[in-house]
Amino acid sequence: MSDFAKQFEDLRIWQQARHQASELYRLFGADSVSERDFGFRDQIQRAGVSVMNNIAEGFERRSKPDFARFLDLAKGSCGEVRSMLHLTEDLCYLSSEIALPLRNEAIHLSKSIETLAKKLRQST
Repeated sequence: MSDFAKQFEDLRIWQQARHQASELYRLFGADSVSERDFGFRDQIQRAGVSVMNNIAEGFERRSKPDFARFLDLAKGSCGEVRSMLHLTEDLCYLSSEIALPLRNEAIHLSKSIETLAKKLRQST
């Protein structure tokens, strides 16, 4: 695992996922427009946290195949965040000006996760 980082906090994808999760908590906190929609708020926040936690958990397994598998899970959760960001516009929880850059960041993060997973699989 030392090929990529010494600890998961060193990974750029984990740092980006942490930023994404923090941003989702900030946008959908108790004072947000969606405050009465607990199910929505809970789901988008949990999906965001799932991205960073799957990266961390996979890294800590200390096995490249396990790490790649957990990166696949993180990528799936990143897609869930993106999907829900579309819904934020439909429900008028966020404007396009806010939701679109967040979706673009999620797309970039998803591609970065996929790139690392491919590198892990090629090096085993």
